[in-house]
Amino acid sequence: MSLVVSQQAIISHRLNAELIKQLQTLIQFKSVTPNQAGAIDWLVEQLYELGFCCEKFTSNGVTNLIARIKFKEGPCIAFSGHIDVVPADNDDWLSPPFDGKIINGVIYGRGAADMKGGVAAMLSATKKLINNTSSKAGTFYWLITSDEEGEAEFGSAQIANKLSSNGVVLDGCIVGEPTSSSHVGDIIKNGRRGALSARILVKGKAGHVAYPQNTINAAHISTKIVSKLSEQAWHLDDAGSKTTLQVTGINTDNVVDNLVPSHCEITFNIRYSHRYNSKEIKSILINSLDEFSHCTTINWERPCEPYYTHTENTWSLISCVEQAIYSQTGNYPLLSTSGGTSDGRFFANSHTQVIECGLKNKTIHQINEHVSIDDLIKVEAIYYDLLSRIFINDSNFK
Repeated sequence: MSLVVSQQAIISHRLNAELIKQLQTLIQFKSVTPNQAGAIDWLVEQLYELGFCCEKFTSNGVTNLIARIKFKEGPCIAFSGHIDVVPADNDDWLSPPFDGKIINGVIYGRGAADMKGGVAAMLSATKKLINNTSSKAGTFYWLITSDEEGEAEFGSAQIANKLSSNGVVLDGCIVGEPTSSSHVGDIIKNGRRGALSARILVKGKAGHVAYPQNTINAAHISTKIVSKLSEQAWHLDDAGSKTTLQVTGINTDNVVDNLVPSHCEITFNIRYSHRYNSKEIKSILINSLDEFSHCTTINWERPCEPYYTHTENTWSLISCVEQAIYSQTGNYPLLSTSGGTSDGRFFANSHTQVIECGLKNKTIHQINEHVSIDDLIKVEAIYYDLLSRIFINDSNFK
């Protein structure tokens, strides 16, 4: 083995050990939404040492971070991530969920995949970018919140508002959500479906079940409404973005079996294609249920608008991500808009392309959430390749 190869192996081993340590450190912050528990403070220290200007601000108990480093004139690109996690009970875990213990080459801990692993990998890739002596062009933002797993009202939404008020227009945003399925880099998200929940209150007339002619059964009406909802056609859907409606509850609050219910509540959630907006979804469903309007009230809740990044842009962030993944894995990713909502929606607009790319999502929010060290290293390599294409190499940005 030559001396050069040996030195490269030593450097690679050291950098991988640092990457692993970064993830373990992040896991050990018990940052259950919206508590940052010191995780964002630690990130500020790391980014400040790299030359980033850091602004940390709090909104309704949520901690947010905007960090920026400017090179020569070039594209304005952001990395969006979150350090908050869902709660974790200690029962049934192979090791305590906030220890970050390594077992057989796998790092266990709450947030290992969603998405402290992505944050650690991007931090490592960012350090490599800054330490690369090549000339760089562009502005790089880090946008981090402690409120993604919750209602997300005071997290990335507030970051986006602050950027807008300061006149910052992003050309692209990379979201580090765990998008991969079978292997790292097999799926990336170039959009997300919208989401909308609703409660329908159905009003009938109570009475004894033996005399149904004197009653109006709210439960029976509800079954007809549910049938209408489940049969609703969505004509603007395409193969890559399907609209789905799921009834999540039917409740009469009846505690006896000889009383016709006077009221019934139906709850449902709809995940809809980017070809619709929430106003159109509401209009379609209200028209579909018009025959029941005399006995129903609809309350709409938790609207999340969809977003979609097209492939035909002059400069394509999708292409950059695809090339980075192919370079590191030998395979091109599939484009998808499936799954739940994400913070990508807050940054996507007519000028800003948003792509989500990260670790595998098989164990997110589960007991024994984990990420393999090999996958963590591979995602870091993809991120560094991507950052190099954007800020160092000619990415054909116009």
